[in-house]
Amino acid sequence: MESYQYIIEFITQYPPIIYWAWILSGVFILIITFLIIYLKYLRNRLRSKERIQKTYQKKYESELITYLYSGNEEEEISIEQQNIINYFKKHSNSGLKRKIIIATLLKLKNDISGEMADSIQNLYYQTELVNYPTGKLKSKSWDIIAKSIRELTQFQIKESYDAVTHHVNHPKREVRKEVQMYLVNLFYFKGLDFLNVLKSHLTEWDQIQLLEILQKFDNQHIPNINDWLKSSNDSVVVFTLKLAKIYNQFEAKDELLLLLDHQNKSIRVDAINVLAHLNAVEAIPIIKKEFSNRSLEEQIAFFNMLQNMNDISDIPFILDYLNKDNFEIRISAIKILKELNFDNFNTFKMMPTDPKIDENVKFIETA
Repeated sequence: MESYQYIIEFITQYPPIIYWAWILSGVFILIITFLIIYLKYLRNRLRSKERIQKTYQKKYESELITYLYSGNEEEEISIEQQNIINYFKKHSNSGLKRKIIIATLLKLKNDISGEMADSIQNLYYQTELVNYPTGKLKSKSWDIIAKSIRELTQFQIKESYDAVTHHVNHPKREVRKEVQMYLVNLFYFKGLDFLNVLKSHLTEWDQIQLLEILQKFDNQHIPNINDWLKSSNDSVVVFTLKLAKIYNQFEAKDELLLLLDHQNKSIRVDAINVLAHLNAVEAIPIIKKEFSNRSLEEQIAFFNMLQNMNDISDIPFILDYLNKDNFEIRISAIKILKELNFDNFNTFKMMPTDPKIDENVKFIETA
């Protein structure tokens, strides 16, 4: 009691600011002490969790290998395999153990192929692990939905098609991306049907990823792309133009020609490039008709088209653009003239012309 009284008297003899400084110091010391203890607890818990994971992972790997090699031709599922299925079913009730089982299945699935890979997928069904991601597709948390769709993609669960496509226009881009990856990885070109209902923007990166997946599959039937070229979603049209060019979709020529008057300038330019790639000469008179009203990008694209699809009848049109301010158009015009009629090109060189044309002619000759 006397000690307590002494402390009070000692503190009160100083100004209030010192008094509160002592109190705050005491509070900070308590907080720091608590945090140190809590961090040590977390570290020990994480180490313990890591040890548990490694232990179960080894156990599950052993059980999986036993499952793969314990089958026989007389029974679809042997007694030993059924015991392992029951074992995994029991352990999958725990969230942590279920994650370890799935990670182990995926690890082994990625390392093998053929019948053994099919056996692992069959085990995923038999243990009813498939029910967990399927059930979570109705979750209100976007990250849970995205993870569930990714898992269904990894295990190639085609039966979840309807439930997954329900999220094609999900507000979160991450979910939409997983939906697209699921559809294209499992259903190839048929999976692109989601383009019919896609309302959100298909980013350039999304388009690259989809094309990369599609190009892994050979001899696939490419569906009719005309409806996608008519889409009100400009990003869908842009992506479809890439498909038309990569897979030489000359059958879509009529729809491609209509895109020459699309309200989006980038789409008009892309359409010209695709039509040039397909050697669609029908596009030339359409573009010529209102050429002067078209954007500079379209004009450049058209002259690039003419370099590979020119005709002697194009000379008067090309001569009109020799004095064009744009360097690319001037160069293209001179290249086309040189290709169409080399003799006239030499005559043209000798005629007095604009200094810019003289300079460009020399550039063509040395190219």
